[in-house]
Amino acid sequence: MQPPSSGWAGANTAAVRLITEFRQAILLVLRSLRSAAALSALMLLPAMTLQADDSKIQLMGSSSNGKALTPEMAREIFFMRLNSWPDGSPIHVFVLPDNHPLHVRFTKEVLGVYPFQLRSAWDRLVFSGTGVSPTIVESEEEMRALIKSTPDSIGYTGKK
Repeated sequence: MQPPSSGWAGANTAAVRLITEFRQAILLVLRSLRSAAALSALMLLPAMTLQADDSKIQLMGSSSNGKALTPEMAREIFFMRLNSWPDGSPIHVFVLPDNHPLHVRFTKEVLGVYPFQLRSAWDRLVFSGTGVSPTIVESEEEMRALIKSTPDSIGYTGKK
């Protein structure tokens, strides 16, 4: 005679074993992700200290259009949703590379988003064929020179 089974678990020992092994695998993955997140945070510390200066971010435009910008207009321009100035002339947008400390500060402090969110918006426009991404320059000096020489352009610089 067999002993009475102890409910569902007794009748389905293979299923219980599978569930237990799955749970252990999930816990192992979560532990490794937590370790990876901590390591990533440590790797980002030097980049964060590079950004900790006393400079102010300044919008820079080649015409008087840039002086009358509201924060909402700046956000629309740099997200490439606003393509022309109020007088109808096209806007030429210049930005620094995504990993440049000033670009990171600009996106967070002025636009209120992370650089990857801004990049995602640009990529969506380009890949859908509904827009273009801004012109990427390598340095603040190059940005200043291009803004001065390009009519109806806008960008940003750091100012001590």
